[in-house]
Amino acid sequence: MTTPTTSWMDIAFTPAVKAAQTRRGSREGYARVASKSTTRTAIDAGLGDFIAHARSFYLATASSKGQPYIQHRGGPPGFLRVLDKQTLAFADFSGNRQYISTGNLDENPNAMIFIMDYRTKHRVKIWGTAKVVEGDEALIETLMPDNYVARAEAAIVFTVASWDTNCPQHIPLMVFAEDVETLAERVTALEAENARLRARHANDPIATTSNMRIET
Repeated sequence: MTTPTTSWMDIAFTPAVKAAQTRRGSREGYARVASKSTTRTAIDAGLGDFIAHARSFYLATASSKGQPYIQHRGGPPGFLRVLDKQTLAFADFSGNRQYISTGNLDENPNAMIFIMDYRTKHRVKIWGTAKVVEGDEALIETLMPDNYVARAEAAIVFTVASWDTNCPQHIPLMVFAEDVETLAERVTALEAENARLRARHANDPIATTSNMRIET
């Protein structure tokens, strides 16, 4: 597969966007960035690792009339699969059966994936095109996470055009409930161990004597 050379700025910075940048004073700065930045058009090792740990992302599509729609997609780490340097895919789990994303992609393949990691305040934007694959049971089975309670109706295959990262500004720091539970269990275990050591120390005559003050 030939890797595209279009950068995310070529996609996102339309004439109207560039006009807004000029009006607000950022156009020259972005022009310098564009001339020096590396074109991110393929999934590298760092992005692949970030995707492999993602538990959710947002899928943006639009109708043929340009009406945008954003849908949250979630699953266990690894549910968003890297097939190759240009391709992502995931199982389309059954939900409310509105099929807005499906209908949008049927008439307009342009799409975007926005991945947030609130624990590290890191976000990635991925531009590309997507298609819904129905009836390919082998592909759907491959994309289904092990031991995950869900039913897949189809697969969605996303072809990467370009991607970029954002600064952590204004991203709230959040953790998963299971991370808090694990930490609470660890704290409880440490408190129990501390109490056990204190009790043993209090009942040890040698340790007790060594801690006594000798007055003259």
